[in-house]
Amino acid sequence: MSDIRGEKRVDLGDTVVARLESHGERFEILVDPQKAWDFRRGKDIDLSEILKSFNIFEDAHKGRRATEEKLLKIFETTDVDKIARTILKKGFIQLTTEQRREMLNNKRLQIVNILARNCINPQTGLPHPPARIERAMEEAKVSIDLWRSPEEQAKDVLKMIQQIIPIRMEQLKIAVKFPPEFSGKGYSIVQRFGTVSKDEWLSDGSWVAVVEIPAGLRGKFVESLNNQTRGKAQVKFIKD
Repeated sequence: MSDIRGEKRVDLGDTVVARLESHGERFEILVDPQKAWDFRRGKDIDLSEILKSFNIFEDAHKGRRATEEKLLKIFETTDVDKIARTILKKGFIQLTTEQRREMLNNKRLQIVNILARNCINPQTGLPHPPARIERAMEEAKVSIDLWRSPEEQAKDVLKMIQQIIPIRMEQLKIAVKFPPEFSGKGYSIVQRFGTVSKDEWLSDGSWVAVVEIPAGLRGKFVESLNNQTRGKAQVKFIKD
């Protein structure tokens, strides 16, 4: 049985109902849909960010609250936090059609951005524009899973669109050297784009490092270095 049920009749703005049915009783809470599902997947999110109302309902649409007697019978407590956690982990989350559509569109854009950042056209060595990746996804009839993370889906999507356009995921190794007057800010510059695999301070105060970045960020990385150091940083692309 699916954990998610689309409900056209639910119309609570950005709020949806999470519901748990047990021993013939129904218990509902009002939640933020994405944060509720992130919590369910193990993400550490404070309940105050998830719950739209600190009440346990029998019927949230009618505003009918669950009695303390029923809460004690099923949950053995009247503590809202404990009960809400149980409902979030074991219950169903309802979404309106519009909420589902918006969340799918947002997830699609996240996947496109991941591929644009991390992939190149192997024929040219240049990244694909996001619009080209989107068109390839449409042509490949890519179906987005609402509840899998964009990172998980990106690799599957990549395999599908490789049948449409030449594209591959690639990391670049780049050696950089910052003169003494920019060595202090060098790390913060490269950290925004990738990871430093090794580095060294030279006797003249210069800082040199080998940086690994997503291939799609090559142009922006070089442009940022030139802007931040007035063109004085040295850059060399390393081939494995």
